[in-house]
Amino acid sequence: MEKEEKLMYKVLKQEGRAKRARMETVHGTIETPVFMNVGTAAAIKGAVSTMDLQEIKTQVELSNTYHLHVRPGDKVVKQLGGLHKFMNWDKPILTDSGGFQVFSLSKLRKIKEEGVYFNSHVDGRKIFMGPEESMQIQSNLGSTIAMAFDECPSSVASREYVQASVDRTTRWLQRCKDEMARLNSLEDTVNPHQLLFGINQGAIYDDIRIAHAETISKMDLDGYAVGGLAVGETHEEMYRILDSVVPHLPVDKPTYLMGVGTPANILEAVSRGVDFFDCVYPSRNGRHGHVYTNFGKINLFNAKYELDSRPIEEGCQCPACRHYSRAYIRHLLKAKEMLGMRLCVLHNLYFYNTMMEEIRNALDEGCYEEYKQKKLESMAAGPKD
Repeated sequence: MEKEEKLMYKVLKQEGRAKRARMETVHGTIETPVFMNVGTAAAIKGAVSTMDLQEIKTQVELSNTYHLHVRPGDKVVKQLGGLHKFMNWDKPILTDSGGFQVFSLSKLRKIKEEGVYFNSHVDGRKIFMGPEESMQIQSNLGSTIAMAFDECPSSVASREYVQASVDRTTRWLQRCKDEMARLNSLEDTVNPHQLLFGINQGAIYDDIRIAHAETISKMDLDGYAVGGLAVGETHEEMYRILDSVVPHLPVDKPTYLMGVGTPANILEAVSRGVDFFDCVYPSRNGRHGHVYTNFGKINLFNAKYELDSRPIEEGCQCPACRHYSRAYIRHLLKAKEMLGMRLCVLHNLYFYNTMMEEIRNALDEGCYEEYKQKKLESMAAGPKD
């Protein structure tokens, strides 16, 4: 498949800034807006298999470059045929660059122009990762979409620090692009059609964000992400940044809001032109018995569900709701049976994937804003019981 941008990503409809698009990749078609299901170490936490992902309408699985480099090792994955073969998943996979983990997990790190020196969170061994290393690891994994290596500065960092960090991220992005082109041309590369998304940074400084968006837009990448949000700033600040930045990113390329978020965050960001999302919330909350419904979140540990024979949500077609009651799932959670976590995670991911399907349908029909308002009001109203 030729990497021809005009064919790869096509905006089908727009409603205001909201985009309904289709992206063709070597691993299949992605209908956007899309929520990518997070499988950090090549598995969704909560004993969810790739067969389950097919059943719950997952389009894209997201794995983590840093974690797979540490364990089992990206070279091991390459020897086993790449990440798709390793985890038995034939649809698109996005790998994040490892940059965020380097900055969030490691207290002992040194950032230099060549890259970052840090210690593994698993065994303490010294690791170096720069743009070239991140691209090499992601090339070994053979993901559909690779993310550029960047620094994610703190939302409370000084303006001077953020500007210097963003400038370095831009230089790193050019190195990522050059290295990706080299790797894709090698005969033994796992996926010679691997795509590269750049990342916009700038903390909560609108002007730094906008200037960076304009700079990286000229680099003609396969897609663009807005990073460094959902790291401590308010929801209002996040929406303000999206209002400022997204208009300065190419409308004819995918726009990805990294690590976001709640159903309400997603609905608001779609209105602002974002069409790729990922977040650990549905799986993390599910493992703690917190499940999403169209009337807000419920906590299945609550005593009032002890004798509740209804499914988590009436009418939901997920594997948990089709077969089991709130009372049974609550019992499993209380008894610390893994099945309880698994059923909650399956429900939550199905809820998110179904919401994205509803968003796409509403955009197709030209009634997205009406759909959004109803959905937000319904979720804000809270459970009926």
